[in-house]
Amino acid sequence: MKIALQKDSSIDVEKQAVEIVERKGLGHPDYIADSIAESFSRNLSKFYIKDFGSVLHHNVDKLEVIGGATEPAFGGGKIVKEISILFSGRATSNVNGKDIPVKEIAINSAKEWIKGNLRFLDPEGVNYLFYTGHGAANLKETFKRTDGPRSNDTSFAVGYYPLSRLENMVLSLERMVNSKDFKSKFPVSGEDVKVMGVRIKNKVIFTVAMAFVDRFISSEKEYFSKKAEIVSEMEKYIAELNEKLGAGSGKKLNIDLAVNSLDKKGIGTNGCYLTVTGLSAEAGDDGAVGRGNRVNGLITPNRPMTLEAAAGKNPVNHIGKIYSLFSFDLSKKIYEQFGVKNQLRMVGRIGNNLSNPLIVSVKTDKKVDKDTKKNILTLVDDELSKIEGITNRIIEGKYEIC
Repeated sequence: MKIALQKDSSIDVEKQAVEIVERKGLGHPDYIADSIAESFSRNLSKFYIKDFGSVLHHNVDKLEVIGGATEPAFGGGKIVKEISILFSGRATSNVNGKDIPVKEIAINSAKEWIKGNLRFLDPEGVNYLFYTGHGAANLKETFKRTDGPRSNDTSFAVGYYPLSRLENMVLSLERMVNSKDFKSKFPVSGEDVKVMGVRIKNKVIFTVAMAFVDRFISSEKEYFSKKAEIVSEMEKYIAELNEKLGAGSGKKLNIDLAVNSLDKKGIGTNGCYLTVTGLSAEAGDDGAVGRGNRVNGLITPNRPMTLEAAAGKNPVNHIGKIYSLFSFDLSKKIYEQFGVKNQLRMVGRIGNNLSNPLIVSVKTDKKVDKDTKKNILTLVDDELSKIEGITNRIIEGKYEIC
């Protein structure tokens, strides 16, 4: 393994003139797909451990949300065609002649996640299509290797820390409007929220798409009235967050916010973003694993990114998933211990032990002295020696993945 460390001041995105950050929120079809796939993998892993003592092979990341059809209306509309969840991928379904209820685990995982996160979507009213491929495993073969898990592929991962001011604002804004407190105050606000933040020098432009739930709105007038209340609440939150994040920087950001900018008065429901369930998926908007946020919850074209679809991948030796999570964890630790903004890239080679990547490349925004460099390299080595611990944290749900 080689560890490379170099200075590269260009990694500081806040010094760039234009920065773009996006987050697909809780009810976005791609977020739903990622979340259900990951829930399926976690529950499958727990079953494998309980019955067989170890996580067996599976990759259930091939999951899609297939949009339905509705007829929203002031006072409440109706569902015409249900949303479908399509399970694909592959999972071990038989060990030494004992069948594993993979289909049951898949559907229950979806229902449990929907019930816990989407207020107005009835999990019993969703169509579940199960096409996950089956595989059999011999228990002796499964436990044959005792020297630790080895990479299942050749792949790379990236991480960085700290988040920029804009990244923090985009992430925090979506989480705020999808919080229990906000939904209690504004039940009309649906879970399907997307936040796009664009910084042009010192000006930040937020464009937010937020589904409104039709049962709470009696007229066009009430829609625009409730929307104005929500916009006011969001502007207040952003102003306070902007001041907090900018404290001590001496840099003031001017904020502009637009919510549901396609809205138009005077044409009734056609000029309002109305939904029956608070989700665009109800009206034909499809979703798929890997099309949304990266593992830190953001889409950041100013940063290095991978196309890795981490959700639903097995948590033991899927190198793309494990290294993606590990990279962000390690980058954060480097910043917290040594105070340098940094960017991290890793490559894992198929067959190598997880603790032995082909290369770890660390870029820092400023030059570090010899002792600090030595300590950073030591930290990288130490964290790699403990990398297998990430599997249990994934299964326990310590990572949001999206």
